[in-house]
Amino acid sequence: MPSPLEPQPNQEYIVTLLERLLKTPSPSGYCMDIMQLIQNEADKLGYSLEITPKGNGIITIQGQHADKVIGLSAHLDTLGAMVRSIKPNGMIRFTPVGGYAMHTVEGEYCLIHTRDGRTYEGTVLSTKPSVHVYPDARDWKREEANMEIRIDEIVKSKEEVEKLGIAVGDFISWEPRTRILTNGWIKSRHLDDKAGIAALFGLLEWMKREGRKPVHTVKLILSTYEEVGHGSSYIPADITELIAVDMGAIGDDLSATERDVSICAKDSTGPYDYNMTSKLIALAKREKLPHAVDIYPHYGSDASAALLGGSNIRAALIGPGVHASHGMERTHADAIVNTAALLLAYVLEP
Repeated sequence: MPSPLEPQPNQEYIVTLLERLLKTPSPSGYCMDIMQLIQNEADKLGYSLEITPKGNGIITIQGQHADKVIGLSAHLDTLGAMVRSIKPNGMIRFTPVGGYAMHTVEGEYCLIHTRDGRTYEGTVLSTKPSVHVYPDARDWKREEANMEIRIDEIVKSKEEVEKLGIAVGDFISWEPRTRILTNGWIKSRHLDDKAGIAALFGLLEWMKREGRKPVHTVKLILSTYEEVGHGSSYIPADITELIAVDMGAIGDDLSATERDVSICAKDSTGPYDYNMTSKLIALAKREKLPHAVDIYPHYGSDASAALLGGSNIRAALIGPGVHASHGMERTHADAIVNTAALLLAYVLEP
């Protein structure tokens, strides 16, 4: 079968959008600003964005045939934290949003977002932050009770912090530290899963530019609670196939690299649909897209959330390979562009 993908997805568009996404704070449950960004981008491309009561976004691409609907899901939300309490000395104790190891955020700059719209800068530190002061600083266990945030304001008490408008339950976002290099490397926090969102919009931009329609109607689901386990637990009832577009894990006995499209055959919730996964592998070979098939033993996706939520669907999982997930992540532009290319091949295939 000849390839329908000429020209290829637009790398410049994908990477430029990704940078904007990465620089917009969006810890799980605090995705209002990034959803507005997505709303504006969808409008530019001529697509309507529906917001569900839960806060997820849905973009519908009408297909040549309406006999079935294919879902493509990626998540806008990221790791982050919330104010758990304010200490008597003016430091903030925080509670994680999402699953990450505490050592991956030690020393990180952050923003505290108050509910009246103010933001304050801070730094994540151990409660024993200096080897010059604490003899056990190196061995001090990096766990929630032993971590705190130093606020960059003149505050020395709980009362002074509260006067800033900071309160328990305020969201905290991490500095992404985004770097986009001329050789294609992209390193940043939150490539999980803003790289997946960029790939989906690469698909949308290609469809708009080429004036093409998918064979079947496609619904893009942009979820806002994936990092806490229930992002796409609800999906529209007319979807019968769902591909989750999320980061591909790298390491241990996994074969994917940062330049590959990773196709997941099984994660912690079990195997993905045999026929969908086989089709994705065959299309990746046909399009000559560097790819790898892997098993993710410590992973769940929006597709598995939909299945666990009771959706009567077939499901698959793909995404760009991302190194050091839930830490200082890195991928390559090729992997994101090729993820968009594989998705296009799938929805253009009869």
